[in-house]
Amino acid sequence: MKLRLQNLRRIHKQLIMLIVDVATVLIALWLAFVLRLGAEAWPVGDYISESFWLFILFPVILVPLFIRLGLYRAVLQYMGIKVIATTFQATTISCLVIGFLMMFFRESNLPRSVLPIFWFIINIFIIASRFLFKGYLYSWDSFVNTRKQTIIYGAGKAGVQLLESLKKSVLYAPIAFIDDNKAKQGTILNYLEVFAFNNIEDLIRKQEAKVLLLAIPSASYKLRTQILKKLTKFPIEVKVLPSMDNIMNGGVSIDNIKHVEVADILGRRPVPPKRELLTRNIKDKNILITGAGGSIGSELARQIMNLSPKKVVLIDNSEFNLYSIHQELNIPLKNTEIIPILCTVTNYYQLHRVISCHKINTIYHAAAYKHVPMVELNVVSGVYNNVVGTYNVAKVADELDVENMVLVSTDKAVRPTNVMGASKRLSEFVLQAFSEKSKTCFSMVRFGNVLDSAGSVVPLFRKQIQEGGPVTVTHRNITRYFMTIPEAVQLVIQSGAMAKGGDVFVLDMGEPIKIIDLAYKMIHLSGLTPIDNENPDGNIRIEFTGLRPGEKLYEELLIGNDVIQSEHPGIMQAIENKLDFKTLSKCIETIKEAREKQDELIVKHLLLKYVDGYTSKLN
Repeated sequence: MKLRLQNLRRIHKQLIMLIVDVATVLIALWLAFVLRLGAEAWPVGDYISESFWLFILFPVILVPLFIRLGLYRAVLQYMGIKVIATTFQATTISCLVIGFLMMFFRESNLPRSVLPIFWFIINIFIIASRFLFKGYLYSWDSFVNTRKQTIIYGAGKAGVQLLESLKKSVLYAPIAFIDDNKAKQGTILNYLEVFAFNNIEDLIRKQEAKVLLLAIPSASYKLRTQILKKLTKFPIEVKVLPSMDNIMNGGVSIDNIKHVEVADILGRRPVPPKRELLTRNIKDKNILITGAGGSIGSELARQIMNLSPKKVVLIDNSEFNLYSIHQELNIPLKNTEIIPILCTVTNYYQLHRVISCHKINTIYHAAAYKHVPMVELNVVSGVYNNVVGTYNVAKVADELDVENMVLVSTDKAVRPTNVMGASKRLSEFVLQAFSEKSKTCFSMVRFGNVLDSAGSVVPLFRKQIQEGGPVTVTHRNITRYFMTIPEAVQLVIQSGAMAKGGDVFVLDMGEPIKIIDLAYKMIHLSGLTPIDNENPDGNIRIEFTGLRPGEKLYEELLIGNDVIQSEHPGIMQAIENKLDFKTLSKCIETIKEAREKQDELIVKHLLLKYVDGYTSKLN
C-alpha cells in the first residue's frame, strides 16, 4: 500500500490531500461545536443544524486559500516550516472572513467562541495530517536513518544558517553544535545543544556522529589549521565551509560544504606571490610548456593563461592529456592563442620547428618520466627521455636564442638512490652546461612531492580508503616533503623570473611529513578508524609493503650546505657542482649509444660516474 501511494502521480496525491482536508475541516468544525456546547451539540444539535451554512462555507473558503498559498505544491518528503506558516495563514484568513460575515448578517444564534476553537483545532489537524502522511510514506526508517548524524563546529551566524539549510537535507541530520566559546556552551540554538570540544568523543560514540561540518569561515588560517589537526585524532568525516571571502552575500548553504583536503591539515601557509615576478617572463610573450598534460604542466598552463601571454604552445606525447588541457583552456573570450602539439621531447627536429615557427620567448620544461619504480624497470627509456629530452629542448633554446628556459626538477635528484632521481640530476647538469656558453637564461627548480599529482601517495590513499582498504605504506619511518600543485607552480614561475643563468632554485617545502601519520589522518578525516593494536575492530587496515626499488626513507633538497636566500622568502638558491659542456656532450652520446643497444649497464655506469651519491647494483 505504501509503495503504491508513493508511486502515484503527483496530481492524484494532491487530490487525495484535498479530499482529506475537506473532511478534516468538517470534523474540526463539528468538534468545535461539541467542545463549546457540550451535550447540546451531540451528535447534531440545534445549533449545528441552524449553522449548517458554516459546514459549506468553510471548505469553500479554505480549500481555494490552500491552493492559492501553495499548500498542495509542497512535496511531502521535504516538507518543513513553510507548510505550518501556510496553514496558519489560510485558517486565520478564513476565520476572519467568516467572523466578518457573522457580524454583517447579525448572526446571533452562533456562539462567537466557536471560531477561535475551530481555528485552534483545524491548525492542529491539517499540520498533523501532513506529518502523519510524511511519516507513513517516507518513514524515519527509510529517510532519517539514511542521513548521517552531523555535528556542526561553530555556533555562530554561519553555523545557524547552515543548520537551517541542513533541515531540508537528505544527507545530514544535525544533532549538536560544538563551540570553543564558553559563554555559548550549554545553551540551546534552534533545538540543538552547544557542547565543548571535549564532548566530541562522547558524541561520536554515544550518538554515532558520522560527519563534522566546520562552520567558522571567519577563523584565521592558523586557527582553522589547529582545529583540523585536533580533529584528525577522531574517526569522523570532516567537511568545511570555505573562508568568509568565498561566501557571497552572507549566505551559507549545503552547496558551500566541501571535503577537507590534505592541504588543509599540513599547516602550510603559502607565501603571497610577487606579481612582478609572475609576469616578468610571461606577459605579452610566447610561452612553450612541455609535458603540458601532466600534473605540473597543466597547472603551469592554467596559471600562465592568467598572466596575459601572447601565445601558449602546449606540448605532450599523450593525445588524451593534451586534448584534456587544451579543451579546458580553449576559452573563446581569452585573447591568448593556444596551440596543442603532439610531440615528444626526444624529437629534436620537431622541437626545432615548433620553437622556431612560434617564436618562443620562455620555455617551461615539465616533460619527464617521474615514477620511480617504473623508471627503475625501464632504465634506458627513462634516462633517454629525461636527459636527452632535456638536452634537445636546451639545444634548440640555445640555437634559437630563446630568452628563458626553466627545468622542473625534483628533490629525488639529490644524492639519488634511483635511476629517475639520477636522470633528473643529469638533466640539471644539461642546463648548467648550456648556461656557460649560451645567451639563453637557463635555470632549474627543485622541489618535493606535490599533493594529488599523478602517482602521488595522496590520491592512492584516497582510492584505497574508498575501496575499504588496505592502505599500503612502504615503510613505517618513511617521510616526504609535500606542497600543493598550485603553490609549487607559482614558485616555479617566480624562480624562473629571478634567474641569472645556471641557477638551481630550491623551494621551501616546510617540514617533512611521516607517510604513516598522513595515512592515519586521511582515514580519520574520512570518518573511519585504522585497524591497529589499540583498535583491532577498526575499519581500514594499514599494510607495510617494504621500500620499492630505488626508494629512500627520506628525501633531501640540497646536495651541500652552500645555499643563499633569494629575493623571494619561499625560494632558496643552491650553489652546486657542474659538468663542463664537453663532458656533458659525451654523456649524451653515451646515452644515445645505450639506447641503440638497449644496454642498461652502459647507462648505470654513466650515472655512477657523474651523479654524486647514486648507487646501483650492476646486474
